[in-house]
Amino acid sequence: MRIGIVLLPQDRWAVAKGRWQRAEEYGFDHAWTYDHLAWQSLADEPWFATVPLLAAAAVVTERIPLGTWVASPNYRHPVPFAKEVMALDDLSEGRLLLGLGAGGTGFDASVLGPPVSPRVRADRFEEFVVMLDELLTHPVTERSGEHFSAHGARMLPGCVQTPRVPFVMAANGPRAVRLAARFGQGWATYGHPPDMAAATSVAQAQEEWWDGLAGLVARFEEAAREAGRDPAGIDRYLNVDAAPVYSLESVGVLEEGVRRAAALGFTDVVVHWPREHGIYAGSESVLEEVAARLPGLRAAGG
Repeated sequence: MRIGIVLLPQDRWAVAKGRWQRAEEYGFDHAWTYDHLAWQSLADEPWFATVPLLAAAAVVTERIPLGTWVASPNYRHPVPFAKEVMALDDLSEGRLLLGLGAGGTGFDASVLGPPVSPRVRADRFEEFVVMLDELLTHPVTERSGEHFSAHGARMLPGCVQTPRVPFVMAANGPRAVRLAARFGQGWATYGHPPDMAAATSVAQAQEEWWDGLAGLVARFEEAAREAGRDPAGIDRYLNVDAAPVYSLESVGVLEEGVRRAAALGFTDVVVHWPREHGIYAGSESVLEEVAARLPGLRAAGG
């Protein structure tokens, strides 16, 4: 089991720099940041751009893989984004993980114009992924689509990683899961959010979330086999903080999450750096304890 951490892009670089370096020093297996213009309850708080932040993180770290958690076509075009991905892969010397998702219905979906329907969002995501894959594996791309076009798009010298950077594809719905099974070197999920209003307790909601994950895993494995791939050959990333209980509430909570994720076949879990208040509120002392016990936590996941 590998354990990664998300650092939200909220701090000025004077603070953020040290945290990215600590993520590597602590021994986390990968580090990520969100790719949004603003996000949910934090829309009116500080929020920095993803690509320059990852570029800065790449040059102040040496070993830890870095990634987007996750980039979407809500406000990105595959041609300029592919150029940025190629540059990040170069700056990190082949440590980039490209998390991709269809995009939700929140702030990002409407800031540039009216949001699209779920069907159009799925169509657009498939076109986005197909074009990104071609751009990152060919020196010149010529493709016209309903949502995106590339005319003589040059991608030189190409990615450091071959044949391209790994795609870690966030997918819950059937169509996105099938797409992840086709193009992903990794599949990421946050599960199905439980109905907190209907639950009689947080513990019940927690169990419902884990039960829902089992169904998602089965769906993904079926999609992988239909795509002619061995499900065991695709890494599986779980956003364990999508559960009703924050994973860094204590080391024990995370250890239980790692064990249950491993039992479902996940190869990676992803946690969030504790914030002072609001979502992911927690103590950095717990983070430090987790860091000190990472080898044992990995072993707990088999």
